[in-house]
Amino acid sequence: MSQQGEVGKTRYLVLHDYGMGGLWWWVWAGSAEEIVSACAEVEVIADTDAVRRAETWGLEEVRLEDPDPNPLSGLRAQRDAQRGQRGFGVLAGRDRVCLRWTEGDEGEAFLMELGPDGRRLRQVEIGADGGSVKTGIEDWPFNPPFDLHDPQYASMEIGPGAFEEAWQRARRESET
Repeated sequence: MSQQGEVGKTRYLVLHDYGMGGLWWWVWAGSAEEIVSACAEVEVIADTDAVRRAETWGLEEVRLEDPDPNPLSGLRAQRDAQRGQRGFGVLAGRDRVCLRWTEGDEGEAFLMELGPDGRRLRQVEIGADGGSVKTGIEDWPFNPPFDLHDPQYASMEIGPGAFEEAWQRARRESET
């Protein structure tokens, strides 16, 4: 959600959610899309109640074009480094994205279904023994978003059919 200000710029509530917490700012920019395009791992908060609450927090205000160093410098540099890579932004703007994330050398993997905001909707954890456990939003105390512009995730994409098949085979943790 935003507030009008200087000509051509709007103030947006922006969050860098890192799971156990987050960093918040008011960011002046031409659009919400401009912020997400310029900065990695951020989201523009559209919830009017959240924006209203944030008005009382005394957050720092940053202009997207402010010179370095500023609170967004590292996130801008990260996005700039991603921009020329193969797969940059290909997952952004979709209703659903399914990924396969492999862990360690033991063959463990996580299959995730992500919503348009990059947050997990459902997940299947496949153990080294081939057994699988499914979890959903209600099972996670923290659910930071994946940055769907990040090119590293493009190579992890799987089809929704593969995810759904694994979901149907998996058991709830309480059933194992």
